[in-house]
Amino acid sequence: MENIITLSKAFSDINRLKIVALILREKELCVCEICDTLNLSQPLVSRHLKQLKDANILESYQSGKWIIYTITSKPTPLAKAYFNELQLNFTTLPKLITCTRITHDHKKS
Repeated sequence: MENIITLSKAFSDINRLKIVALILREKELCVCEICDTLNLSQPLVSRHLKQLKDANILESYQSGKWIIYTITSKPTPLAKAYFNELQLNFTTLPKLITCTRITHDHKKS
């Protein structure tokens, strides 16, 4: 039951939903891309990302000086249900604003 509460709390904020949907759509993003695309402050995005990681919704890895966020490789059935619903809303998300890491690493072109 605790995992249901944790996931529900993580998905209870519109900004966290948008962050997850954006990462689902783009496959991987750094903090600056999330901030710029959703027009949110870096401290706010960082707090949201921490909560999403703590709920095992997101994973991260380091690429040079950037931390890159991706959807967990092992989502629970409940998380998958949220992901399926979020995918229906991709068209409501803004166009991605990329950052300078694009020119410095392996991200898709």
